[in-house]
Order: sequence, then C-alpha cells, then structure tokens
Amino acid sequence: MNKAEQFFETLVSHFATQADVTEGKMMSSRGLQYKGKNFLFNWDNKMCFRLGRDFDPASEGIHHYTLLNPFKTKPPLKDWFVLTTDMDKWIALAEIALARMKSGR
Repeated sequence: MNKAEQFFETLVSHFATQADVTEGKMMSSRGLQYKGKNFLFNWDNKMCFRLGRDFDPASEGIHHYTLLNPFKTKPPLKDWFVLTTDMDKWIALAEIALARMKSGR
C-alpha cells in the first residue's frame, strides 16, 4: 500500500461520521462521495480533490499540483486538483472539497 492509499484510509476514518458521506468509485479508484457525487479520490498513487475552478492553491500553501487530465484528446478537468506532496494539507483540502460540495459549488 503506497502513502496515498494509506492516507486515503485516514480520510475514510475522518469522514466516517459525516452525514451523506460514503465511499465510492471514480475512474475505477476508491473515493469519497457526498450524496453520490465525488469530492475526492485516490488515483495512480495521488490524491485528487474537487476544489472548484476558482480555488487558489497558493492560498492554502500548495505550490506543487496538477489539474486532473485523464484524457488524451480532451483538456484537463479544471475543478480537480491532483497532489502527490503536501500530505499535511490533505485533510484540510478534503474538508474544503466537502464544504464546496455541500454548498453546491
């Protein structure tokens, strides 16, 4: 089990008591959903967070990220941020992603 998978288990435990948060799949990978919609998932040894197009990663001290780009012929998904570092910020980012999902943004 890689570090991202191990940390995903921490996130599952962290959100276990949240109403309407369940484990689900996105791109055949394990993720967390709010009312059936994904707000984060573990993919290719990385953690992906749905933070929205207007999210400023620098405001959270994030400087090393990419946008999710699983397609060969389509542009990246601008709502999804992919991180392999800054694991100390992942819980906060997951909270932001969930809050945005709950607010409908």
